[in-house]
Amino acid sequence: MRFKLTIVFVSLFALSACSSPLHLNGNKKTVSSSLMNFLYPDESSRTEHSAEIPVLTLPVKVGLAFVPSKNWAQNGIHRSNQVELLEQVKKSFLQYDYIDKIEIIPSDYLQGGEGFTTLEQVSRLYDVDVMALVSYDQVTQSLEKKGALLYWTIVGMYLIPANDNSVQTFVDTAVFDVKSRKMLFRAPGINKLSESSTAIKIDAVLAEKSIEGYALAVADMSKNLDIELATFRTRVKEDKVAKVERRGGYAGGSVLWSLLVLGLSIAVRRKSS
Repeated sequence: MRFKLTIVFVSLFALSACSSPLHLNGNKKTVSSSLMNFLYPDESSRTEHSAEIPVLTLPVKVGLAFVPSKNWAQNGIHRSNQVELLEQVKKSFLQYDYIDKIEIIPSDYLQGGEGFTTLEQVSRLYDVDVMALVSYDQVTQSLEKKGALLYWTIVGMYLIPANDNSVQTFVDTAVFDVKSRKMLFRAPGINKLSESSTAIKIDAVLAEKSIEGYALAVADMSKNLDIELATFRTRVKEDKVAKVERRGGYAGGSVLWSLLVLGLSIAVRRKSS
């Protein structure tokens, strides 16, 4: 009898000891990159810019990159995952004939940079006119279910999904004309995932859902990006958010853009006369 009581006591102690790390895993964890902090790293960079209207030379050359976080090596998106996600975003740009090329730029080139100064350097290196910057914010959390310890005691810790795991992801693409430093448009994307797991599988489940959350949020953002790219031409014509020029040798495959360039040219001539 004493032997059986000893086994029960040891088992309960082991279960209690195993449950201790779960409270640590239950804490909320946030991984993010800030577009504002990257573009304006200090007070001197936050001065008011001139009201210069961007001049877009068709076809446009676009650079595409993730905004790096301060602790990129420790808690950011892995480089291989970055490339896969940016390939999804790239497809949104490729369908428009006024886009010449889209260069995927490793975030390493932006790490530790100086905002727009770094963007100008990178744009010269990759020969692009416009930069599409993808920032992100992801919150992962694991919460113990009520009565979970009672179930662990009776059945066994590894058999009961005792934790509710959730991953909420927000991504945003902001497109800038490098020369004028003006934002042309932006598109957001969001996703929320949840899944129960045993205590031993918390880290594996959260890691898997983290990658899936980024992919689904980027897919949602790409839909919004398609809308913004389609309506941007109308905004250029009606709201005068940018001027349009043709690159040497570019005839223009889009009737709308051709008419737009012609209309702007006529308007300039009338104004000068």
